[in-house]
Amino acid sequence: MEKLKQNPIVKKLGLNRILLVGILILMFVVFKVVLGAKFPVGDSIKSTLNYVYFLGFLSLGVTFVIATGGIDFSIGPVMFCCALVSGYCMTSYGIPCAAAMVLCVLIGLCFGTFNGWLVSYMSVPPFIVSMASMNIAKGLASVFTKTQSVSWPMSSDPVNGWFRKIVSVNGFPVGIVIFLTVAVICGIVLYRTKPGRYILCLGSNSEAVRLSGVNTRKWRMLAYMICGTLVGIAALFFVATYTTVQPGYGDQYNNEAIAGCVMGGTSMVGGLASIGGTVIGVFIISLLQQGIMAFGLGKGQQMIITGIIVIVAVYADVSARRRKN
Repeated sequence: MEKLKQNPIVKKLGLNRILLVGILILMFVVFKVVLGAKFPVGDSIKSTLNYVYFLGFLSLGVTFVIATGGIDFSIGPVMFCCALVSGYCMTSYGIPCAAAMVLCVLIGLCFGTFNGWLVSYMSVPPFIVSMASMNIAKGLASVFTKTQSVSWPMSSDPVNGWFRKIVSVNGFPVGIVIFLTVAVICGIVLYRTKPGRYILCLGSNSEAVRLSGVNTRKWRMLAYMICGTLVGIAALFFVATYTTVQPGYGDQYNNEAIAGCVMGGTSMVGGLASIGGTVIGVFIISLLQQGIMAFGLGKGQQMIITGIIVIVAVYADVSARRRKN
């Protein structure tokens, strides 16, 4: 194993990423062999990509937060709140689709700024902030839409249907190109810029960073703001794929996003993050969901399996840190 780790190619790509890609390929092969016609290749890939689009942005956003040593369990409900409020403004108040899309991202940014301010400047524990923000998002969406579901325009809409092209154009998966491009940008920000290095250092040793004269509050808040912005973008891809959004939902996507993030190599105690690993982890979670549905299992079973994945991923992270120490 040590010789394998020292291989130049393995060192460059990362052993964890190589193993995750192997797991992804193995899962696809197993699902196809076991399920046969119940798991058609073309439809399965399309369904997996549709799930990757919005879940990927959620995972990228929470990667920044977890890198600081924090956590955000409100990303799913906030995503639904963004889609519901902005969509309701478009369908009920007649604002243009482009303005509704901008509003969707701004709502996510506002939640991220609110969470970051409470955690960074008011010293409220991230877990408490997440729980409060989750309830606020659900309540705000329900009150604003009068507990009604909201449907965004279909692709056949001659005026506003154009926004669905962020997912697909003539069958070409534009969404995956956008997602991977944003992932590359996130990687550059996290590994190649001063804010990104400070965000990672906050997770490693926040007190040491503060004593060195760095404004830790500002950079921790920035991580939450980035997360909120990406959650708003995730909301756009959700409605561009699934059209209708209902108040009171979104919780189920929290664990899936965090599972993809932690599975990809981001440490739950902060200081270590892998954007590339998060991307692969999201594909694994999305493919797993399609496989579970093909087996005929319900949402309850999906949540149980996702919860087990989170526990295993966190335990593996803790065990690895113990061995290093």
